[in-house]
Amino acid sequence: MGSQSYSIKLGNAVVEKIQKKYPGSTIEELNLVENDIPHLTPEVLGTFFIPEEQMTEKDRKSIQLSNKLVEQLMNADIIVIGAPLINFTIHSSLKSWIDHITRAGVTFGYGEDGRPVGMVTGKKVYVAMASGGIYSEGPGKDNDFVTPYLKNFLGFLGMTDLTVFRAEGLKVPGVKETAMEKAIASIVID
Repeated sequence: MGSQSYSIKLGNAVVEKIQKKYPGSTIEELNLVENDIPHLTPEVLGTFFIPEEQMTEKDRKSIQLSNKLVEQLMNADIIVIGAPLINFTIHSSLKSWIDHITRAGVTFGYGEDGRPVGMVTGKKVYVAMASGGIYSEGPGKDNDFVTPYLKNFLGFLGMTDLTVFRAEGLKVPGVKETAMEKAIASIVID
C-alpha cells in the first residue's frame, strides 16, 4: 500500500523510537516490496548447496542477492520487520526474503543430536504487524499465523529476542479511529 501502509507507518514509528534510545544508530532500510525480492527458483536454491570453490560464475551471480541479504542481516544489531496480516499470514515478499536468508551452514545448522541450531544470534527483532481485524485476542486469535510463524521461524534461525507491536482493528468501526495511535503508544524499546 506504499505510503498508506499501516505496517510501514508502525515500523517507521518503531525505528524512530530506536533512534531516540540509540542516537547515532545507522539505519539501513530494505523495503521488500519496492526491491521486488524474487521468489526462489530451483536454480537459485540449488546454489545454496554448492561449495564456494565449486561454483561457476553463473552460480555466483545466481546467489549474489541471497548473499547480500544474509550479509545485511548478519551485520544488523536490531531488525524491524513490517508484517501486514494478509489472508491470515505474511506478505509473499516477506516470505521471499525469508527464503533467501535461510541457508544451511550459513544462517542455521544442525547439532550432533540432529536438532537445528540457529546461527543468527545476538539480534533484537521488532515486528510491526498491522491487520484490519483484531487477532491478538478473542475469536480472531486462532487466525493469526503471522506472529507464531515469525516467532518460530526467526527463532529457528537463532533470533529469539522478538517483540511484536500490533496496529489492529484498522477496519473495525469504533476501533479503527484510534488503532494507529494506540499501536504507536504501545511501542517500548528494550
